[in-house]
Amino acid sequence: MTYTLPPLNALRAFEAAARHLSFKLAAHELHVTPAAVGQQVKALEVRLGVRLFERLHKQLILTTAGQAYLPEISDGFRVIADATARLKPAGAVLLQLGVHGSLDLRRLELAEFRAAHAEIGLRVLQPAGLHELVEGKVDLLIARSLGHHPGYRCDRVNEGSGLGDWLIAPEGTADCPEIKSFRDWLRALPAENPLEVHRRPRLVGITRS
Repeated sequence: MTYTLPPLNALRAFEAAARHLSFKLAAHELHVTPAAVGQQVKALEVRLGVRLFERLHKQLILTTAGQAYLPEISDGFRVIADATARLKPAGAVLLQLGVHGSLDLRRLELAEFRAAHAEIGLRVLQPAGLHELVEGKVDLLIARSLGHHPGYRCDRVNEGSGLGDWLIAPEGTADCPEIKSFRDWLRALPAENPLEVHRRPRLVGITRS
């Protein structure tokens, strides 16, 4: 059976814009320009032959068709992510951690983590940033950041407010077993390295399934 599917990039643009009800926030999540998101969504609407958004002054509203389409597309991306996570064969590298260049890796006690989690292969890429996370080169990232990244779960690694070290993972995979194990490991480190969960508040007007 041959499936007739719209372009994946257009679907990603629609799904992100629909969750945030904002081309600007969707663009930040996807690391493209708001104009690029708008063009992708417009191309998708032309291909489908329906309007997915009402574009009002400084406001984006899902049409009835868009409201019906969003849960199915979100579920589809979730199924793909879960299937990809389960596909990893035993003994392969299961967790690829990106770390910003100025972090002292000794703080993370990675040798002890590997010894305590023999079932998880851990590979570290340093230096690494959001680009590597978005491109799929790493599964999660410790970044020097303010902790505001739409579409990503961000957990503070060090105490304080403002700029600091954050553990960042895509919301769709943030609770997969290997990432959860590493997050729990950081939480169990000495008190000077607590993890404080920080999520960007959801915009009112859309329900995620």
